[in-house]
Amino acid sequence: MPEGHEFVEEHLDDEAHLAQLGYKQELARSWSGFSNFAISFSIISILAGCLTNYTAAINNGGPSAVAWTWPILSVFILIVGFTMSELVSAFPTSGGIYWWASKLGGPRAGFYTGWLNWIGLVAVTAGVAYGCATFIDLTISTFSSSYEANYSLTRVFITFLIVLVATAVLNIFSGHLMAVMNNVSVWWHVVGATAIVLILVFVPDHHMSVNQVFTDRFNNSGFHDGGTTGGVFWFIILPLSFLLTQYTITGFDASAHLSEETAGAAMGAAKGIWQSIFYSAVGGYILLLAVTFAIPNGSDGKPDYAGVGGGGVGYLFNNAMSSNWAGIVLFISASAQFFCATSCLTSASRMTFAFSRDHALPASGFLRRLTPSRVPANAVVTVAVLAAIVTLPALIKVNIGTADAPIIVPTAFFAVTSIAVQGLYLSFAIPIFLRWRHGDSFQVGAWNNGRKYKWMNIVAVVEIIVVSVYLMLPTVPGGVPGNSNFSWKFVNYAPIVTLGALVLLTIWWSVSVKNWFKGPIHTIDEPEPPAEPPLRPEPAV
Repeated sequence: MPEGHEFVEEHLDDEAHLAQLGYKQELARSWSGFSNFAISFSIISILAGCLTNYTAAINNGGPSAVAWTWPILSVFILIVGFTMSELVSAFPTSGGIYWWASKLGGPRAGFYTGWLNWIGLVAVTAGVAYGCATFIDLTISTFSSSYEANYSLTRVFITFLIVLVATAVLNIFSGHLMAVMNNVSVWWHVVGATAIVLILVFVPDHHMSVNQVFTDRFNNSGFHDGGTTGGVFWFIILPLSFLLTQYTITGFDASAHLSEETAGAAMGAAKGIWQSIFYSAVGGYILLLAVTFAIPNGSDGKPDYAGVGGGGVGYLFNNAMSSNWAGIVLFISASAQFFCATSCLTSASRMTFAFSRDHALPASGFLRRLTPSRVPANAVVTVAVLAAIVTLPALIKVNIGTADAPIIVPTAFFAVTSIAVQGLYLSFAIPIFLRWRHGDSFQVGAWNNGRKYKWMNIVAVVEIIVVSVYLMLPTVPGGVPGNSNFSWKFVNYAPIVTLGALVLLTIWWSVSVKNWFKGPIHTIDEPEPPAEPPLRPEPAV
């Protein structure tokens, strides 16, 4: 066979499959299967979510919350990934989750799914970019005491805006450049995470015991008088730590959004989803255990959980080892988070393009416009601007301590990350449930779950609903209406955004959208199905 013939044939199969779904090839199909895996792996980014949301687990359960909730939730998330891999193999389009819901449940299901997914993608872009800015600030502060002395939320927000601008410029430059960056990002995460683990194992003078890591409980939430027993702790406080795992292992739908740019998408995008989850779950657990074992002792000779809960991993690294080692670890993490933010913006812009292609977003004609290099630049800029707007509350200082002993809580950051989790996972749940309802009549693609879908899809939906409900709860007592210390700056505004959006979408649908929105609009006439499918279904491994 002549060199390159197989590659061209694969592209023709992809275009034929896309044509069957009603679309012509508009985006450049320049991504390999590895690049498709790489973008989801980069967005999951164990060096981003594991470190930026570490305090969510420490404050709401302590070391044992980190040690046990991560592996347990990872198994459930992997099941979610398997169900989505089956869907993307059957329907490899940039609309991804929205397209699946429309195909399986009609225009209304697609409309709600698309908006939830889009809101989640904007929020995850905001959360990762803000986390990156925070770690850039921490890195510089670690190497410069004068810089640390002048800390301000405004400075971090300005850095956040610079990160958004930089990632937008890179995304607009070239879609192929993004594929290359994601390939580099995979190795940066692998080598960087390995380096951090080795540093945390060999550099600190002190490490916690295995018993402490796996059994110590801690409650710094402000609820239940700091208690670590009883139903309130196990069923209200501890589940707040779910944010660490659920936020970190998200964004893997990027493999679906980039499927129209991936060669061999029916297999490559499917593998990209579940493999990115699996390898991130394993690598993330090793990283989290290394961080937890390195928690330093306080002045009383006991593990300083309160210090870590208030100061995050920056406090942990700087008190567990010298500033030079801490700075190196923070630099590796900040760089990884920049890769992650860039990938998030890529994924969000592709979803924006696909949703606008079907006229489901305001100014759809503007948002779906491509540059000569076939990049949705207007969508890139729009997502970046909206990410900045949704993070504006981060400029408000939230201190749940006192003036002499401040405890600064990143309520806005936790809210943005909760919005990301709720928006994305709830959008996943709709097509996952609809696929289950279609049963054996569903025409599977080259990658499928066989008959295991019957229990996998139900387990996935239940897990998503349970976690989403918990992430709508107040994170501090001052955010509970009726509390004597109630203030709007303490409020977890995630449910306000998520539920508020659903209410507005319902009104809009009833008044207007149902009269004109018909779901995905084909850009070419859908051909008659071939005598034999272009891709032979094979059971997943």
